[in-house]
Amino acid sequence: RVRLVIGDHHLGPVAAIRKVMLGAGYQRCKVHFLRNVFNVISKDAAEMVAATIRTVFAQPTAAAVRSQLDTVADMLGTQFPKVKEMLLEAKDALTAFSSFPERHWKKIQSTNPLERINREVKRRTDVVQVFPNDDALLRLVTAVLFELHDEWIAFPRRYLPEGSMEELYPAQTPESAPALPNTTAD
Repeated sequence: RVRLVIGDHHLGPVAAIRKVMLGAGYQRCKVHFLRNVFNVISKDAAEMVAATIRTVFAQPTAAAVRSQLDTVADMLGTQFPKVKEMLLEAKDALTAFSSFPERHWKKIQSTNPLERINREVKRRTDVVQVFPNDDALLRLVTAVLFELHDEWIAFPRRYLPEGSMEELYPAQTPESAPALPNTTAD
């Protein structure tokens, strides 16, 4: 089942995720969030504000991530009240990544991997330009996705560390399997 969806906070997909993917977390892309912040502050303050907000994502524990967001909101709030409001309003969505194994954090804080896939599909389809039919386009896109999948699971370009998914999906005995007999002596 889906455990986390990473998005750029378009309201339609967020509502659909909440309705259809019950139990899935929602991680708001930190890059898109920073772009939204840049819309409410001056360009002169952008780098300082961005660097301060990025400290939220550099914390070593889930509790520290959430605490740092509150600290950053308070620090920036005196000069940028709208930024404080944005941070506090988006707290759960910005810190959802911290509920997952730390080894995944850097990979699940933004939509960058998806955007890389989209760029690669666009690059490859732009080379061909004209497709004889829809099936030809589908075959090319499918081939690109298979290629990227193989790249992501191969060492050393593995997307998520090998074995780390077991932390999310521990091996479980199927409900239909008989229980093992107790072999320990009383």
